[in-house]
Amino acid sequence: MSRWLITGCSTGIGREIARVALEAGHQVVATARNVEAVQDFVADFRDRAVAVPLDVTDKAQIRAAFEAADAAFGGIDVLVNNAGYGYLSAVEEGEDSEIRALFDTNYFSVVDAIQEALPRMRAQGSGHIINISSMTGLVANPPNAFYSSTKFAMEALTEALSKEVAAFGIKVTAVEPGAFRTDWAKRSMHESSNPIDAYAEDVAVRKDLIKQFADHLPGDPRRVGDAVVMLAGLEEPPLRLLLGHDVLKAVREKIAAMSASIDAWEPVTLDVNFPS
Repeated sequence: MSRWLITGCSTGIGREIARVALEAGHQVVATARNVEAVQDFVADFRDRAVAVPLDVTDKAQIRAAFEAADAAFGGIDVLVNNAGYGYLSAVEEGEDSEIRALFDTNYFSVVDAIQEALPRMRAQGSGHIINISSMTGLVANPPNAFYSSTKFAMEALTEALSKEVAAFGIKVTAVEPGAFRTDWAKRSMHESSNPIDAYAEDVAVRKDLIKQFADHLPGDPRRVGDAVVMLAGLEEPPLRLLLGHDVLKAVREKIAAMSASIDAWEPVTLDVNFPS
């Protein structure tokens, strides 16, 4: 039995991770901005679930959530950084306040939670930090430039952190779901309020497609919950775990294109040193 703290449990992937972890016998601090949205976890698993209000952009609330885990379970073994939302915008259309708020939620809150978790995990000589990234954290396309940027940043954080804390017995994994049937493209989605006509035939069309297919996406959030709980039980988990046919195809295509470009431009790449 492990002790979990999961952010963003009100709906979708976070909710399913929490439910699968509880069904597997683990102890879970389930968090959400509206704590009423996770009270059913407490009702169904009274001895192993604690519902805690958490706005991840509030460092004091992050600290309070960890203190609640300390009080209820004596600490945490698994931190799942799941809270986040999307923002549809061409780069030129992006609103400064929206972009900064997006980074506050999707990236800086992850840094804050990790910094709160690490002293506890170092002291016990173990732990697993699981960051829920995205296919768009590996492959960027319109109209997700800013959302992708937050997830690319999370990927870099995850990769470097894994090397920093391995000696302390702490594991770090990024999970990259593709298109899953959640509220991401519906209730949770933000969109630029400054559309520019020049992007109407490309970026705007892509925005509409994302919204139109929100209820028909192939990914099952419950399967993400299963995968994350499986990851947490591994002695040697992967640094990255891609989830979905779409993300696998997109990443393989990107790797192939990048490899071809590297080969094509290798003479220029190598021709930049001072002469021997």
